[in-house]
Amino acid sequence: MAADLHPPKREVFDPPAMTNTDNKGIVRAVEEFRSTDYGLYMSRTADHRRFHHLESWLLPTLGLRANIFHFTPGHRSDQRLYLDVGRFSGPDEDGRWHAVDWYLDLVDRPGRPLQLVDVDELFEAHAASLLSTVDAEQAVRIATVALGGAERAGDVQSWLDEQIGERLHWLDRT
Repeated sequence: MAADLHPPKREVFDPPAMTNTDNKGIVRAVEEFRSTDYGLYMSRTADHRRFHHLESWLLPTLGLRANIFHFTPGHRSDQRLYLDVGRFSGPDEDGRWHAVDWYLDLVDRPGRPLQLVDVDELFEAHAASLLSTVDAEQAVRIATVALGGAERAGDVQSWLDEQIGERLHWLDRT
């Protein structure tokens, strides 16, 4: 088993409180939330050595969280989107949204096919009974649909836009 074996990461996005609580329980202030028929947008600063700002779209019907990490100089400047595969839901009765990360991730870099990563984490988590067979199978289905969709559409951003019926808004992109 991998040394970093862990249960699925869970986060809370709380528009009424303007906070994002990560899987370690750290609560961070959020600059902007935007709720739509297809998901929730979040923009916040980050206290991370590799990136200074994070934008995310929770897209429940797609089983994806699309992220843009605004990296500090020298860190992954070629990465456009980073997609987490999982269960994303909201709002609940208190207006909060919830994310459960099912280990698989998709990385978008210009000029390269969408890359599937962390397959080993998915299998190790399932073997350790941290993720059910149903959820593991759903994670593979979600990733497969996204990979095929991005290939057919020409890139993952175009595929996401097709799926939701409009262009996703990002700070530095129209």
